[in-house]
Formats: sequence, structure tokens, C-alpha cells
Amino acid sequence: MSIVRRIRDITVATLNERLEKAEDPVRMIDQFLWSTREDIIQAEKLHQQYTNHSNHLRAQWLQAESQKERREQQAMTALKAGEENMARFALHEKATADERAAQYKDLFEQSRQHTLELEEQLREMRSEYQAVYDKREYYAARMESIRLQQRLNSRFGGYGESGPQPGAMFRRMEDRINDLETEAKSIRDVRRMGHEMDGSGLGSTVKSVIDRELDELKRKLQKEGWSS
Repeated sequence: MSIVRRIRDITVATLNERLEKAEDPVRMIDQFLWSTREDIIQAEKLHQQYTNHSNHLRAQWLQAESQKERREQQAMTALKAGEENMARFALHEKATADERAAQYKDLFEQSRQHTLELEEQLREMRSEYQAVYDKREYYAARMESIRLQQRLNSRFGGYGESGPQPGAMFRRMEDRINDLETEAKSIRDVRRMGHEMDGSGLGSTVKSVIDRELDELKRKLQKEGWSS
């Protein structure tokens, strides 16, 4: 397993653990997405470098192969001309080119293998990024639902519980109106009785008692702040 892949596995495992304890999972996912996006960008740059390097190695390998074939043709031409020393020199150059071709071919195959591995890692990282982004959208929707519910509870949570009840409010108004009606009726009845007593020819003794009690009531009311 490559170092890049091992680090990615550790990061994802850590993210899953932290999400369970996070108060705001969306913010944590955004941080992870930002970090993952940076990793993808760096991996893409590295992939381009590997591609360029592989192309260079392939060119060197093919160039050495071509040189090897030319030296072999030169050796054959020298032998036909009776130039054995020149043929030996050409074959020596061919052996050098053959060795160089083998070396560059080996380097090219290694670089190509690393490029393929990096391409696979890039596919996994992009897939991982998309999966986490989709999860982020889900958590964002849940967090918005929670925020809206909190606003609803804050604005209307007390309605129907601790807030004013229409039924209770009307009952209090009716009780108050009943009290006022009773008070008005009592005053009217008292006044009517007063008129009746004034014209009924009550004795002086009774009137004196009533006047005295009336004065006593007035004093009590004055103590309570009443003014005639």
C-alpha cells in the first residue's frame, strides 16, 4: 500500500469518528473536503509529472533501440567491405545501445506502473470526495431542518402553553363585565331603595340609625382612599 493511500485511509477513519462527536458536522466535512481537494490537486500535478517522465523514458528507450539496429546494420556493412575492425567497433556500440535500451525500458515500465497506480488512487480519491460531498449535502439539510425547528420553537413554542389563551382571555373579560354589571345593578338597587325610604315616612329613630351607619361606611371608604 502506498503512503498516499495509507494517509487517505487514516483520514477517512478519523473523519467517521469525529463526525459522531461533532456539534457542526457540516463544518467538519467542509474541512475534510477542502483537504481532500488539495490532495487531489497535488496528485494530479504528480500524475502529470509522471506522465511527462514516462514519455521521456520511452523516447530514450526507443532511441536506444533504433541506435542498436543502426549499429548492427553498420557492422554488417563493414564485414561486407572487409572492414572487420570497423565491424567490431559497430558491434561494441550496438552492445552499449542494447544495454542502454534495456535500462530505459526498465525505467519506463516502472514509471508507467507508478503512473497507473497513481491514476487508480486519483479515481478513488475523486470517488471518495464525491461520496463525502453527498453526505455533506445530507447533513447540511438536516442541520437546516434543526435550525428551522429551533426558530419555530423560539418564536411560537410558548403559544398555547405559557402564552395567552383566547378562551381564558375571553373568560376573564366576561367575568370582569359581569362584575361591572353586578356593581352597577347594586348601585341602582341601593339608590332605588333610598328613594323609597325617603318617601316612606320612616321614623326619626330609624333615619338616625341609617345616617349613622352611612357615616360609618363613608369613614371606612375614606380610609381606603375613596373620595366622595
